[in-house]
Amino acid sequence: MTDPKNAAETTMKLTIGAYLLARLSDMGIRHLFGVPGDYNLQFLEQVKDADGIDFVGTCNELNAAYAADGYARLNGASAVLTTYGVGELSAICGVAGACAEHVPVVCITGAPPLHAMEHNYCLHHTLADGNYDNMMTCYRQFTAAQTRLTPINAAAEIDRVLAACQREKKPVYIQLPSDVSYEVIRVPRNAPGLAFVSDPSSLEAALRHLLRMWSGARRPAILLDFDAERFGMVSPIKALVEKAQVPYANLTTAKCILDETHELWLGPYVGKGSQPLVRDRIEGSDCLIATAPRFIESNSGLFTQSLPEAATVMLHGDRVVIEGRTYTGIRADQLLQRFVEEIEPVTKAAGKVREPADWKAASGAPLTQARLWKQMAQFLKSDDVVVVENGTSNIGLSQEVLPAGIDYVASTIWAAIGYALPALLGTALAQPDRRQILVIGDGSFQLTAQELSTIQRLGLKPRIFLLNNAGYTIERFILGMKDAYNDVANWNYTKLPSVFADEDAYFSAKVTTEGELDAAIRQAEALDKLSLIEMQLDPFDAPEKLRTFGRATADFDYGPNGPQHHAAEMAGSPSGGKRAASIRRAFAPAV
Repeated sequence: MTDPKNAAETTMKLTIGAYLLARLSDMGIRHLFGVPGDYNLQFLEQVKDADGIDFVGTCNELNAAYAADGYARLNGASAVLTTYGVGELSAICGVAGACAEHVPVVCITGAPPLHAMEHNYCLHHTLADGNYDNMMTCYRQFTAAQTRLTPINAAAEIDRVLAACQREKKPVYIQLPSDVSYEVIRVPRNAPGLAFVSDPSSLEAALRHLLRMWSGARRPAILLDFDAERFGMVSPIKALVEKAQVPYANLTTAKCILDETHELWLGPYVGKGSQPLVRDRIEGSDCLIATAPRFIESNSGLFTQSLPEAATVMLHGDRVVIEGRTYTGIRADQLLQRFVEEIEPVTKAAGKVREPADWKAASGAPLTQARLWKQMAQFLKSDDVVVVENGTSNIGLSQEVLPAGIDYVASTIWAAIGYALPALLGTALAQPDRRQILVIGDGSFQLTAQELSTIQRLGLKPRIFLLNNAGYTIERFILGMKDAYNDVANWNYTKLPSVFADEDAYFSAKVTTEGELDAAIRQAEALDKLSLIEMQLDPFDAPEKLRTFGRATADFDYGPNGPQHHAAEMAGSPSGGKRAASIRRAFAPAV
C-alpha cells in the first residue's frame, strides 16, 4: 500500500492540461500553433494562463502543421493544436511530412468529452456513427506514439508519448477530451527526463568495436543525411572532421548540414550521378561513418548508390550498426562524443577552401534561371535561415555552394508544395534573431498564401523572394509544358501585403532584370521591415538540372509508352538505351 505521506512528498496536484503544458515546456517548446475549436477551447484557456508558452493562431490547420515542422527543425521540438475530426484531418498532410522527414511534433487534438465517447454519442465533427477510434487510427500511420488522456492515465501517458517524440524524432498524437483538461491529478514533483539515454554496456561495446575498426582504416569518410541534424550528431561530427581530418559528403537531402566551403567537403553524393572524386571516396571507403541515409530516387541517382556495406558504420537514432553488427539502445551522438575523445588527432593538411564565385549583376539583363541562382547565392550570408520550396527554388539553390552556418530548410522527401511559407512562420518564431529568407514559386505560394497575414500580424520581418513564372514550372518540365493545368492566376503579389498590414509596415518590389533585383535587395536590406520581392521569369525557363530532371521523371513515372513521348514539347527527350543514363544524370548535382 502506498504511504500517503510519502506520496505527498514526491507528488503534487496539477490539472491534466497544466501538466501537459509543463512537459511541453520541458521540451523547450515556447509556441503552440493551431486553430481554436470548441473541443480545444478549454485547453486554450490554460495556455493563456501558462508561463513561457504562447498560442499562435494560424489561418488553417495544415499551415499550423507546416509551421510546427519549420519551428521544430530549429528548436528541436514543436506542438500543434487542432480540434477533433475536421481540424486534425486538415493538419494530417503536414504531420505526415514531419513523420517522413523525422521532425518531432506533438500533435494535440481537443477531443469530444470523455463521457460522450464512452457512450458513443453521435456528435458534430464526427461521422455521426459513434466511432471515436477512427481519427486515432488515421494518426497511427504517421506518429510514433498515440494516446487518449483520462484522469487515470494522464501523467504516465503524457510522459510516455513525449518521450517517444524525443527518442524517435517523429510526431506523436495526444487526444485531450474536453472534459478532462481541468481534472486535477497527482503528478511527480521531479518529473522524469524525456531524453533517451544510451545503455552504458552497449555504448561501451560499440565504442570498442568502432575504435578497432578505425585503427585499421586508411580511407575513412563521412556521409551525411538529415538525421545527423535531427539526432544531435552535427557537433560531434564537426569535431571528428577537425580532429581526424576526415573528408565528408552529404546527400542532397542534407544540404548545408556541414560547411560546404570547407576544404574537406567532397560534395554531394548521388550514387552514379556523383562527381568521380565523391563517388570514389564514399564507395571506396574502408571506414564509412554514415548518419542513417535514406535513399529515394532523387538523392540516390535513381537508386544507384553503392555503399561499402562491410565497412560502413550506420548511425541511427537509437542503434548503431558496425560491420553488420547491431548495437541497440545507443544514442549515436553519445557514441560519437566518446569516439572523438579517444582517437588520436591528425595534423591538418593544407587544403583549398571553396570561395564564392566573383559574380556581378548585369544591370539590363533579364532574369534567367541560368544566372539567378548565383545572384541569390551571393546574397546569402553565414547564419541565415534559408527556407525553400521543393521545386525550382530548391533545385536552383541546391546547385550552388552556400556560406557556412546556414540552416537550409526544405521538405525534400515529402515534397509537398505550399510547405515553405508557413514553415517560415515556424522558423522565424523559433529563432527570431536570425535573418530569415524564403525563396518560393508562385504556384507554391498560392497554396498557403494566407499565412503571410500571420507573419505580418506577429511583426516578423523575413525576406521573401517570390518567383513569378506563371505556374508550376517543375510540373511543366515533367509533362504539359503549355497546358492549362499547369497555369495559375497571376496575382498582384506586391500588393498582397497591404491586405494584411499598413503599407508602411513592409517593403515590396517587382523586378525583371538583374540590376533591378540587385537594387531591390539593397533597398530591402536597409529597412527594418518584412520585404517581398517578386521576380518575373519566363514561364518556360528553368534551371538546367530541372530540365533534365523533368524528362527523367516523366520516363520513370510514365514508362516507355507514356504521354511524354507524344507531347510536342518533349520531342527529342532521351529514350531507348540512353534512358537510364539520362535519368542518372538528371539527379546528379552540378556542384
